[in-house]
Amino acid sequence: MPQYFPPIANAFAKWTVIGGFIFTVLLVVTLVIFARTNNNKVGVPVEQPVAFEHSVHAGELGLDCRYCHSSVEISATASVPPTETCMTCHSQIRVGAPALQAVLESWENNTPIRWNRVHDLADFVYFDHSAHVANGVGCRSCHGQVDEMAGIWKAEPLTMGWCLDCHRTPEQFVRPRSEVFNMSYKPPANQRDLGGELVKKYHIASDKLPQCSTCHR
Repeated sequence: MPQYFPPIANAFAKWTVIGGFIFTVLLVVTLVIFARTNNNKVGVPVEQPVAFEHSVHAGELGLDCRYCHSSVEISATASVPPTETCMTCHSQIRVGAPALQAVLESWENNTPIRWNRVHDLADFVYFDHSAHVANGVGCRSCHGQVDEMAGIWKAEPLTMGWCLDCHRTPEQFVRPRSEVFNMSYKPPANQRDLGGELVKKYHIASDKLPQCSTCHR
């Protein structure tokens, strides 16, 4: 039988297989490291069409998070407040202020304000606000000290590794449901004991939290 390939072809095929294997391993390792350590845009203020100051509304005025993010307890999304919510106050307060011109135009033209997204998880990640709120995860745990932010920015990396830190040991992070929206809440010295009791009380399935299907569906 005639030889169609030169002897070097055997070595080429072998090293192609070996090289492909090494490349695949390095690619997987790189993607895992990137997913767990990527801190892109953490702490970087996101410019908005209206210079909304959380430090004034949630801080100085003490507005509850649910006043604007009304669906956070019943929906997967926290919701962005419609202009009507803003005008509940600003039809009487700071009327005509230049900083509120975009709000007024939105109200008069019946067109929504196009807010720029701050927290944008990948499409393959499922996150439910209501599930976290119902199980004692405070707003500050993910969004930072919002009542002290002049603007708004991503306070935590929200990477898979960061999420798993909580999913693997929820007793270190959960708080009483009555304190979820309390931005001044501080974990007590016996957080692990209290958290352990709350995990049982809220029927949190700790064994299922780290499973892939919990967030990837």
